[in-house]
Amino acid sequence: MTAIFDYSAKTLDGKDTSLAEYRGQVLLIVNTASKCGFTPQYAGLETLYEKLHSSGLTVLGFPCNQFGKQEPGSESEIGSFCTKNYGVSFPMFAKIDVNGDAAHPLWRFLKAAKKGVLGTPAIKWNFTKFLIDRKGDVVARYAPLTKPETLEAPIEKLL
Repeated sequence: MTAIFDYSAKTLDGKDTSLAEYRGQVLLIVNTASKCGFTPQYAGLETLYEKLHSSGLTVLGFPCNQFGKQEPGSESEIGSFCTKNYGVSFPMFAKIDVNGDAAHPLWRFLKAAKKGVLGTPAIKWNFTKFLIDRKGDVVARYAPLTKPETLEAPIEKLL
């Protein structure tokens, strides 16, 4: 597999979803967690989604429990938490691994396309973000410290 649109993942409700459904859109793909110091970034991600979705942005959230076991809940619990606390309306996927032998193939692709600090591919923590253009190319990788609201300008350039 060589293009982001070749991958699929299960949504929180267990539906297999091909990323080809998002062809032609700008994507912001994020590994998330409900019990992390960065969890309030859900609010910023939702604000970006609400503001720019009609222009072609879709945020995709991928819960992960690999960092400090900060996403211990079931898919149902994750969905309820995100909706109740942050009004999340962007697509959320089933819990995955982003590192190691069991890493989801999409995340292997993303890490290979844009390496992190010092050229290492590994995801270091929750809320690492990948920006994908309308053609499916990975154009940027942002660290967990990068607040979603600071991404509006780079996203708008791709819209």
